[in-house]
Amino acid sequence: MSAETRIFVARRFVTLNHSLPRATHVAVRDGRILGLGGPEIADAFGPAILDDRFADKIVIPGFVEGHGHAADGLMWRNTYVGYYPRTSPDGTRHQGYKDVAAVVARLRQAEAAMTDPDRPLIAWGFDPIYFDGPRLTRADLDAVSSTRMVVVAHVSGHILNVNGVVLGKAGFSRDSNLQGLVRDAAGELTGELQGPAVMGRANRATQDAGLSRTLDVRALRDYGAIARRVGVTTSTDLANPLVDETVAAMRAATAVDDFPLRLVPALRAREYSVPDGIARLTELKRLSTEKLYFGIVKLVVDGSIQGFTARLRWPGYHNGAPQGLWYVAPAELGSIVEAYHRAGMQLHIHTNGDEASELAAEMIGRAAAAFPRLDHRHTLQHCQMADESIFRRMKAFGMCVNLFANHIYYWGDQHVALTMGPSRALRLDACGTALKVGVPLAIHSDTPVTPVDPLFTMWCAVNRITASGRVLGEAERITPEQALRAVTLGAAYTLHLDHAIGSIDVGKFADFAVLDDDPLTVDPMAIRDIPVRATVLGGRVFEAA
Repeated sequence: MSAETRIFVARRFVTLNHSLPRATHVAVRDGRILGLGGPEIADAFGPAILDDRFADKIVIPGFVEGHGHAADGLMWRNTYVGYYPRTSPDGTRHQGYKDVAAVVARLRQAEAAMTDPDRPLIAWGFDPIYFDGPRLTRADLDAVSSTRMVVVAHVSGHILNVNGVVLGKAGFSRDSNLQGLVRDAAGELTGELQGPAVMGRANRATQDAGLSRTLDVRALRDYGAIARRVGVTTSTDLANPLVDETVAAMRAATAVDDFPLRLVPALRAREYSVPDGIARLTELKRLSTEKLYFGIVKLVVDGSIQGFTARLRWPGYHNGAPQGLWYVAPAELGSIVEAYHRAGMQLHIHTNGDEASELAAEMIGRAAAAFPRLDHRHTLQHCQMADESIFRRMKAFGMCVNLFANHIYYWGDQHVALTMGPSRALRLDACGTALKVGVPLAIHSDTPVTPVDPLFTMWCAVNRITASGRVLGEAERITPEQALRAVTLGAAYTLHLDHAIGSIDVGKFADFAVLDDDPLTVDPMAIRDIPVRATVLGGRVFEAA
C-alpha cells in the first residue's frame, strides 16, 4: 500500500527555490516534498488529501535558528531578572527590571518563596549595561541571603554575580589570584565573576540545582514549545558537553512524533581534550537521525562586548574599559582548529570582538592551507565587529558567518555610547558587507540571550533600528529576501543541512512556517509584527499557540 499524499494549499508559498519561487500547492508524502506548483499538482501524484487549512496564509520554509541554545527551555526553572519583558514556555509574560534595586527586590521575593533552605537561588537575564549607578555587588546579594547560595547570571552568559556563600563554596577569597575575579577599590571581591574559569567553579558549587544542570526531556519539550510559537522547525543547541545523560534526553525527546523541532547540538570543545572531543563527536555522529544531527563542534574564543569581555583591536573600548578576555589562548587556538579541521569536523567559533574574529579566521586559513579540505564551512558565530578586511579573509578561506543581528536593537545604543563609539558601531553585525564580499550568511538570536524570533531577527537586519529608534549603519541594511534566506537556507547551509531543509523543494523535508502575511511584501518595519499561525515539521502540523 502506497503512503498517503497530502496537498497543502496556501495563498502563497514563498519557496526560496530559484526554479519555482512562488507556488500555491505543495504535495507531501512520507514527510518530504513530492512536488509543488499550482492547482495542477492536486492531480499529479494520484489520490491525495487536499489540505486547505492554510488557504489564506503565506507559507515559507521553516525557520532555522542557527545559533540557539536549548537551555532556553531550562532557564525558566530559575528566576528571570532581565531588562526587557520576556515570554516563558507556558506563554506567561514576565516583566522587565529597570534598575539594580528592582532586581534585588525580585530576588528577595523569590528567596522568600523558597522552602528548601539548602537550595541555591539562581536568577538569569541580568544586564547592568542598561543601568546608571553602581553595579550589582556581593553586598546586594548577601542582603538577599547570607545563608543560601545566590547566583545571578548575566544575559550574555559570560558573567555571574554571586553572594559570599558562593564565593566561599567555590574557594574564592581576597587572596585568590585568578583572572576574572572583579575587585573593588580596596581589593575586595565584588562577587562579579568574568569568564569560564571562575564561573565554572561557582557553577559547580551549586551542583545540579544551578546553571550547570543538564538538559532533560522536559527542558527540550519546553524549548520546542518556544520554537513552535515563532515558526522555528530546526534549531542548534550551540554548546553542550553532550554527556551520556544529555544525549539520552535528546534522543528520547526527538524520537516522539509530537516533538516539533529538528535539533542540531554542538559539542562544547573545552569540555574535552582535543583527541577525546574528536572521538566523542565521531561516536555521536553514528546516533544522528532525521530529527537529531550530531557532528559540529563549538569553540568560544572571547567574551561579550556588552560585558566588556570581548577582545577588540585598537583603539579598544570606547569608554576606556580594560581589554577583554581570551577564553582560548591565542597560542593554543591554532592547534585546536587544525586538529578538528584535519579530523573532518565542522567548527562553529564564537568571536565577538574584531581581534578575536581576525585571529579565528587566520587560524582557519592556516589549517585549510596546510590540510586542504573542500566545503568545510567553518563558521564564525556572532562575529559582531568584523570589518571588510576580515570578511575578505573569511571568503578566501571558505568560511561562513552567522551574525547576531538582534544586537543592533538590544545593545546598539550602548555600543555607540560605551563600547564601540559612533563610528565603529555602524559596522555592528555587518550583514551588508558579508553579502557584498560573498561570505555565506546566517543571522540569529542566541536564545536565551535574546528571545528566539526569526521575524524579529529579520526586522533587525533589514531596518537596523536600535531600542531608542536610531538607524545604526544604514549602509549595512539588507533586503527582506536576503534576510529571509539568512534565517532559512543560509542558516541551513552553515549546518551542512541545506540539502534537506531551508527551502521548499522536491526531496526536502516538508518543514514550513505558516504566516498571516508575506515578509517580502509588507512594509519592512512591519516584518516583526507578522503573526505566526503554525509550523509544519515533516508534513505534521503544529499550531503556534
